[in-house]
Amino acid sequence: MTTPQRSSHSPAEHTDGASTSIGSATRTVAGLTLGSRILGLVRDLVTVRVFGDTAIGSAFAAAFAIPNMFRRLFGEGALSAAFIPEYTRLADTDRDAADAFASLTIAMLALVTGVITVLIEIGLLAVVIASKDNPDRVYSLELVMVMLPFMPLICIAAIMGGMLQSHGRFAPWAAAPILLNLCIIGASVPYFFVADASAHRWAFVIGIAAVGSALLQVLWSMHALRGLVRWTKAVRTAHARARTMLRRMIPVIIGLGTLQLNSFVDTLIAMYPSWFGSTLAGHDYPLDEASNAILFYAQRLYQFPLGVFGIAVATAAFPTLSRHADNAIAFSQTLRRGLRLSLYIGIPASIGLFIVREPMLMTLYGKGGFSESGIARGSAVLGGYSLAVWAYSLNQLYTRAFYAKNDTRTPMLIALGAVVLNLTLNVTLIWRFREAGLAYSTAISALAQCIALAIASRRLTDSDGHSGGGSVRSGLTRILIGTALMGVASFGAVWLIAQPGSWARNAGALAGASVAGAGIYAIWSILTSMPELRWLIERSTDGTRKATRHDDKEL
Repeated sequence: MTTPQRSSHSPAEHTDGASTSIGSATRTVAGLTLGSRILGLVRDLVTVRVFGDTAIGSAFAAAFAIPNMFRRLFGEGALSAAFIPEYTRLADTDRDAADAFASLTIAMLALVTGVITVLIEIGLLAVVIASKDNPDRVYSLELVMVMLPFMPLICIAAIMGGMLQSHGRFAPWAAAPILLNLCIIGASVPYFFVADASAHRWAFVIGIAAVGSALLQVLWSMHALRGLVRWTKAVRTAHARARTMLRRMIPVIIGLGTLQLNSFVDTLIAMYPSWFGSTLAGHDYPLDEASNAILFYAQRLYQFPLGVFGIAVATAAFPTLSRHADNAIAFSQTLRRGLRLSLYIGIPASIGLFIVREPMLMTLYGKGGFSESGIARGSAVLGGYSLAVWAYSLNQLYTRAFYAKNDTRTPMLIALGAVVLNLTLNVTLIWRFREAGLAYSTAISALAQCIALAIASRRLTDSDGHSGGGSVRSGLTRILIGTALMGVASFGAVWLIAQPGSWARNAGALAGASVAGAGIYAIWSILTSMPELRWLIERSTDGTRKATRHDDKEL
């Protein structure tokens, strides 16, 4: 077996290759995720008109959030982050070992998540039987029971997606969520054509469709892996690697899953009225039965740019960071470019979402979806979440950089502090800001986590003298100026066009602000020759090398 001769390449070539791989992979993931998210937006437009901002909508949102939390923690989070670095290195050097490691990981995941699912189902059944005097709680928990099998299936599919990414195939897994959206849309649309259809019952139909979509995603991922992985029962040689991976998982669950854990805590707090009643310790609870539906659908909107671009950058960078963990220059340059791409996309996304929050809620969730009160409350929630889209993106990248260096302890400790801060702010701010207090708490804790990770990450690169911090600051200056220009254009469009209570005027304001803001930012990027734009659109490795060398000299 031939050992890869990375030493034969110059540092500049490593740097240029990293730039190419991240930019190209980010473009692939972001493009397909954009298509999936657009379809997901259609899904939300349909389901919000089935459920609205009601107790049924809140119950469905909670039932969907619980298995999704496990997916993000295990499938796309902790296990994936602990699995990908080792699998990537093995896939490069020892295919038989990589196949054994992958086969054992999938088998273990299926067993563990299957057992967890059965135990939770039994526990929920016991609670349902004991809660006959609380129909809202029974209904909500029955929905959770129907949708819980989504968890083991989607976790298995997500690990397969990580394997595809390690082989440089980002497209199949980025496209997989399209199956979920199509299944839910297909199950939801007949509701509008069935006489006397009940949203109360139809939620179960949609939940079953979601579980079916997870099975389809497993089959889709297995098909995409043909020729790349040879499944085997001879996994004894992988036992030691699997034990090491499992030891890393617990801190990774906390470190990478902070945003998911915080969102899940938000769900529990918002579901309190449905599960426990309208009072707490003799005081009126500040949230109501519509709160979780409002929270869920507002979250979906800030997760749109985060999923399309922010997480796409971290996803694209992670295999490259893992591959270059022992190459100081290549690792530092990969991280630097990931940071700049995240800021280039995340900062304008944060400001833009905040500016168009009300026209967006009115356009997407008005007219048969949210009530007028729900629109106002949802706008406040979206405004709170939107302020930290850039921080959520950086946290994903920073955390993966630590994992690529096999350091799971540092991001875990920082994340624990962020979770405690979020919970403290949650129980404080909801009394003043209602659901928006949960959003502000998430944003503030994400910002604190980002600052702590940025400070701690210096030791990953500074000791080698290749951190590139100055170039990140230089790029940030142009990003902030471009964002300010974009913000002025977007705010002007909203101020001129939007009109309270008018769906058409708000839709026009949303479209005008989006086109004006995106246009101004693109023009600024071109006029100032911002390299981040070239990294996203450049297809030629040679061209990227030339551009990167020019950028390095310039910065």
